[in-house]
Amino acid sequence: DETIQQLFVECRLNSFLAEETPLSLPKPAGGQRIHYNYSTVINVDKEDNHAEREYLKSILLRPDLPADSLKFTVVSDPPEDEQDLECEDIGFAYVSLKEIFQKQRDIIEQDIDVFDSQDASTVIGKLTVTVEALSALRSVHEECKND
Repeated sequence: DETIQQLFVECRLNSFLAEETPLSLPKPAGGQRIHYNYSTVINVDKEDNHAEREYLKSILLRPDLPADSLKFTVVSDPPEDEQDLECEDIGFAYVSLKEIFQKQRDIIEQDIDVFDSQDASTVIGKLTVTVEALSALRSVHEECKND
């Protein structure tokens, strides 16, 4: 799509928190990569983030829960000279927190598929992500056993 020129990425934990890269970068040509070099921390401590922690408990306790992932959204950012255009979701990628816990392994510099926002069966690209959630999930799991 030639109208897509700049991209940024949003990371979301269920409905609690959305973090996005602080700037958009030019869309890469086919086969090229862009590097955001961006990291964020999603706090799940008991004292200040009770709801987020309860959500993590539900992921570990309910195997039928479909929303067990961090969701990454690739978003088109309109060019400076066309600010009347809207940001548009281009694609989605997911990292299963339940899977991190089951495999007892964080995800380090792993490529994940980005699926087209219009056709969830079509892969339109890759994101390389690191998700370090195992220690938080272990902590929540210990709390579940003690409840």
